[in-house]
Amino acid sequence: MGKADFLSPKAISNRIKSKGLQKLRWYCQMCQKQCRDENGFKCHCMSESHQRQLLLASENPMKFMDYFSDEFKRDFLELLRRRFGTKRVHNNIVYNEYISHREHVHMNSTQWETLTDFTKWLGREGLCKVDETPKGWYIQYIDRDPETIRRQEEEARKKKQELDDEERSAKFIEEQVRRGRDGKETDEDPVYTELKRENEEEKVAFNLSAPVACSSKSGSALSASALKASSSSSVKRKDAPSSSNSKTEKKKKSALEEIIEMEERKRQHSPAVRTDYWLQPNIVVKVVTKRLGEKYHKKKAVVTEVRDKYAAVVKMIDSGDKLKLDQNHLETVIPAPGKQVLILNGPYRDTEAVLEGIDEKKFSAKLTLNSGHQKGERVDVAYEDFSKLA
Repeated sequence: MGKADFLSPKAISNRIKSKGLQKLRWYCQMCQKQCRDENGFKCHCMSESHQRQLLLASENPMKFMDYFSDEFKRDFLELLRRRFGTKRVHNNIVYNEYISHREHVHMNSTQWETLTDFTKWLGREGLCKVDETPKGWYIQYIDRDPETIRRQEEEARKKKQELDDEERSAKFIEEQVRRGRDGKETDEDPVYTELKRENEEEKVAFNLSAPVACSSKSGSALSASALKASSSSSVKRKDAPSSSNSKTEKKKKSALEEIIEMEERKRQHSPAVRTDYWLQPNIVVKVVTKRLGEKYHKKKAVVTEVRDKYAAVVKMIDSGDKLKLDQNHLETVIPAPGKQVLILNGPYRDTEAVLEGIDEKKFSAKLTLNSGHQKGERVDVAYEDFSKLA
């Protein structure tokens, strides 16, 4: 019987059946032929071409096995490099994509019996990074291409150069700060005192030849005042109104007083600095969430520890139970007048105070500050910005 025509229904059906993957048990790796059923595979094994291939393989079986192993390894790694790059991926995903190609080399013709053995071999040879997890083996391709290595070295060199520049600039800034501090320590400002004379008849003499350790502006001002004093001292002064003027001059303020004044100006002229977190240790709060049940709802607790600014470990006052809650599940507690409170937000944050009274219309309270440099001052603070101290 002759062969069916190319466009005949039988020929078209045969081509449709031959597409895609067939059963591995009916595939001959030596002849690279896929049979569709058991009868076809049996006929192929009895054919003269198959017998000739077996005779060639029997002469040197390791040669053919090494050839198929190299083919399998090369195609597998090429797919891993091209498809997944250096990403960490499950070995079975790569294998399924590899065997989807019809002309691939089957693993049963290689030196590896299972995919796990092949994965372990890749790790031992240093071709891939492999690690075992409860979900199976994962592999990661190691790119040893000279061009890739050169590019990575270039990137590392650039990063190191940027770090060196940053370190150099940081050291320069530190050196400038250190020099500035040393200069401030050595160049102390001159201290001016009142001009006092025991006898008004005596002349006042100044020695201007001595070096003065001060700036040019202060030195000129000092020399001018000294000339005025020497010229006026030659005339007898019966009444001393100028001495009273010198007494009324303001004394130089200390560093602490200047810092206090600066803080006062900041609090008066700048807007109040507020944050979206307010929890502090050793304050009394009230549980407002209903998710914990009626046992803890609307019950008071003491904050024992603050975690990550927005969460706290609280100890219930009634039962002594410890809970970890978010600040959204808590609210502040307003005590009776005369009790100690802690300001939690605003310009007076972390300041202890005494509750004097409550203004229900403004939803605020009158507090008398009990600590800090503004101790004794009365301020208005909103309900949510203070709470009772434990």
